[in-house]
Amino acid sequence: MTSFIDSAYATYISDDSPKSIFEIPGSKEVAIEISSFSKFAGFTGACLGWTVVPEELLFSGGSPVIHDFNRIVCTCFNGASNIAQAGGLACLSPEGFQAIRTVIDYYKENARILVDTFAYLGLEVYGGVNALYVWVHFPGSKSWNVFAEILKKTHIITVPGSGFGPGGAEYIRISAFGKEKRIIEASWRLEKLCSKRVQ
Repeated sequence: MTSFIDSAYATYISDDSPKSIFEIPGSKEVAIEISSFSKFAGFTGACLGWTVVPEELLFSGGSPVIHDFNRIVCTCFNGASNIAQAGGLACLSPEGFQAIRTVIDYYKENARILVDTFAYLGLEVYGGVNALYVWVHFPGSKSWNVFAEILKKTHIITVPGSGFGPGGAEYIRISAFGKEKRIIEASWRLEKLCSKRVQ
């Protein structure tokens, strides 16, 4: 069985966690890794990315997956636009990559502010360390109800965790993408609302 791994957030990882599935022994025989500039460089609309298909990955009959993958991609896709390619090269230059690191650090600080806000309230908080999404657990509450309450009372848009499957039914997800002053304002509003909920 082949696994497809999306490593678009790898540049946000700051601890010893693997940044690529291929850092795990044996993964080249079972995985294809897909990544893009969309998350770490804000290329969401420009659509520039890459796929790593190891030569070790074989079909059950023993032929390499890479050959068929290459044929399909070359048949269906003529390549990224020149503008997207030039932007990608600029991002990978020393100056471009340093600028991207600065932006990533900025957003990670936003995530820390959100995590600290909910932790201060005594709520279980996950994420926000190697990613810019913070998951907050509201035991006994349906995520859509929490989402609706937050939207109505604070005018902040979150994401109901149930949209990610049954395991997210009591969670909301909050993004740290945004200007710091807005994150601070949102944290203040959320703290005010949630402090009433946990009393």
